[in-house]
Amino acid sequence: MPRTIDKQIGRSAVMTRRVFAASAVFASLGAAPVLSQTTGASQKSVAGDQMPDEPTHFVRRNISGFKTRSWEPYFRTLKHGAILADTRSRVIHFWSEDGETYRLYPTSVPSSPELTRLGRTRVIRKKVGPDWRPTEAMLKRNPEWPPYVPPGPDNPLGTHALYLSWRYYRIHGTHDPEKIGRKSSSGCIGLYNRHIAELFELTEVGTQVLLI
Repeated sequence: MPRTIDKQIGRSAVMTRRVFAASAVFASLGAAPVLSQTTGASQKSVAGDQMPDEPTHFVRRNISGFKTRSWEPYFRTLKHGAILADTRSRVIHFWSEDGETYRLYPTSVPSSPELTRLGRTRVIRKKVGPDWRPTEAMLKRNPEWPPYVPPGPDNPLGTHALYLSWRYYRIHGTHDPEKIGRKSSSGCIGLYNRHIAELFELTEVGTQVLLI
C-alpha cells in the first residue's frame, strides 16, 4: 500500500474516533449537536438522533459553547435552582436545587449589544401556550409585525415561556428553529420547543437566572 494512502487511512481513523467521542458527550448531555446536516431527505445529529424540530439544512454551531460548567463561580447557592444564560457561547446551563440535575441547551441570543441585557433576575411566572405582544420599539423596527399573536404554531414564543422579573424579558421556545444558535432575538433567550418544555418542568417560580 502506498505510504500516502496509508497516512490518509490513519487520519481517517483518528477523525472517526474523535467524532465518536463527541457523539458520546452530546448524548450524555441531552443537548442538540454542535453540527447538524441533512443527508438525503432526513436530518441526523452527530449522535445519530432524529431532530424533527431543528433546521433541515446545514447549520454551524458555536462548538465552544458546549462545555459543562460548575455553578459555584456564578451563584452563592442553588436555592430554587439556577439558570446561567451565556450569550457569548449561546447556551443555557441549568442546575437543580439539590445539585443532582444538570442540563445544557443551545439557545438563540439577542441580535445586538443594544438589545442584550446582562445581570441577575429570576423566574416570576411560567406559562404553557404563551401569547405574544411585540413592544412599541419592536413594532417601530418591524412595522409589518402584527400587534398580537395568540398561542399556536406561529407564535414566536413557542410552546412554553418562563417570564423573568425584567419587563419584556423571557426564556421561551420558538416557532422558527433556525434561530437557535444565532444572534436572532429582540432581547429574549430562545430554545428549541422540546428543550424549553423540559426546562419548564425543571424550573419553578423563583428560579435564579443570570445572563452573562
